[in-house]
Amino acid sequence: MSTTPVALTLNAGSSSLKFGLYDIAAAPVEMAMGLIENIGKAPRLKVHFGPGRTPVSRDLAATDAADHRSALTTALDLLRAQFPDARASAVGHRVVHGGPGLAEPVVLTPGVMEELRRLSPFAPIHQPHNLAGIDAAMEAFPEALQVACFDTAFHRSHPRVNDIFALPREYYDKGVRRYGFHGLSYDYISGELKRIAPLIHEGRVIVAHLGNGASMCGMIGGRSVASTMGFTALDGLPMGTRTGQIDPGVIFYLVQQEGMSIDEVRQLFYSKSGLLGLSGLSHDMRALEAAGTVEANEAIDYFVFRIRRELGGLAAALGGLDALVFCGGIGENSRLIRERVCEGMGWIGLELDRERNAAGDTVISTDMSRARVMVVPTNEELVIARAARKFLCAQS
Repeated sequence: MSTTPVALTLNAGSSSLKFGLYDIAAAPVEMAMGLIENIGKAPRLKVHFGPGRTPVSRDLAATDAADHRSALTTALDLLRAQFPDARASAVGHRVVHGGPGLAEPVVLTPGVMEELRRLSPFAPIHQPHNLAGIDAAMEAFPEALQVACFDTAFHRSHPRVNDIFALPREYYDKGVRRYGFHGLSYDYISGELKRIAPLIHEGRVIVAHLGNGASMCGMIGGRSVASTMGFTALDGLPMGTRTGQIDPGVIFYLVQQEGMSIDEVRQLFYSKSGLLGLSGLSHDMRALEAAGTVEANEAIDYFVFRIRRELGGLAAALGGLDALVFCGGIGENSRLIRERVCEGMGWIGLELDRERNAAGDTVISTDMSRARVMVVPTNEELVIARAARKFLCAQS
C-alpha cells in the first residue's frame, strides 16, 4: 500500500459528478480528472489521467449512474483499477452555499452538515446534490477527512452595501442577502494573478466566469468587492438554462395570470431559460455559434449585452478598471464572445488584440490598452485539493 497521501475531490451537480484525484504529499499534483454527466438519464463517463495513461470516454449503463451514489461507486471503481495502491486520506467537496457564517473551508462534522442542510432552500437546485455527494463519500470513505469548500465564501469580504436588498432590515438577519457564487473559481483566479501578474492582482480586476453557469466578480487586491450573482445562483448574467437577472414582477404575473405553481416557475427559470430558452436550440455556446439561426444569434446577442452591462457596473463599483480576466468554458474557449464583449469598450480602457485573442494567448489586449485583457483557465478542483491538504497537514 502506498503511503503517499491522496485527496479525492468531488463536485456534485444536479445531473453530474466531477471528480479528481490528487497526490498531496507536497503541493497537490493531479493524477486524474473525470466527469460523469447525465446521471439518471443517459450517463456518460469521461476521464483523463497524467502522462502514460489512456483517457477514458464511454457511455454507461443506466444502473452505473442511476443517482449520485451509484455514480460515485462507478468513478471509484475506475480510479481503483488505475491506481490500486492509492488510498484517499481526504475527500474535498464543493458546496455551493455556506451561508453568511461559513467564510472558509471547514472539516465536515455533524453540526456543519446540519447547517448545510438548513441552507438547502437558499440553493435548491445545487445544495441537495452537493450533500448527496458528501453522504455517498462518507459512506465510501468512513476514515477519510471530509472537507467542504464553499462557493459563497470568497464573497464574504463584500461591503454591506453590496450584500443588502432594500427590504425591511429583519430579512437581512434571516439570511435574505446577496451572497455571490463561483467563489472557488474566483479564489483560484485571484491566486493565479498573484503568481503571474502581481501588480494586476493588487489592482481593480473584473473576472468573467463564463460557462453553463455564468457570473462576474469585481476584485480589489484579490478580494471580492461585488458580484453579479445575488441571493441565489440565478441572478445576474443569462446562463445555459438559467434566466439571470429578471424583474421579480414576472413571477407574480406567471403565478397569477398564467396559473403556474412556484415549482413550475422555478423549473422554468432554472432549467428552461437562458441560452436554451432564448435560442430554442441549445444551452451550449458552441452549438449556438455554429447554428447561425436568428434565434441562436439573438441568444448570443443578449448574453454579450448583459456581460457588457455588468462590466460597466462593476467597473463603477471598483472605481475604475485595471484588468478584465476571462475564465470558464465559454470564457476560455470562445474567441467570438471575448471579441464581442471587448468591442467598442475603449472608453473603459479595453483594446483587444484580435490575433492574440484568436490564438488564445494569456494576454489578449494590445500593448497600448490601458486595461489588460487576459484569459486564465480556472481550476476549482485544485482549490479544493489544496484545502483538503491543508487540513490533513494540520492534523498530522
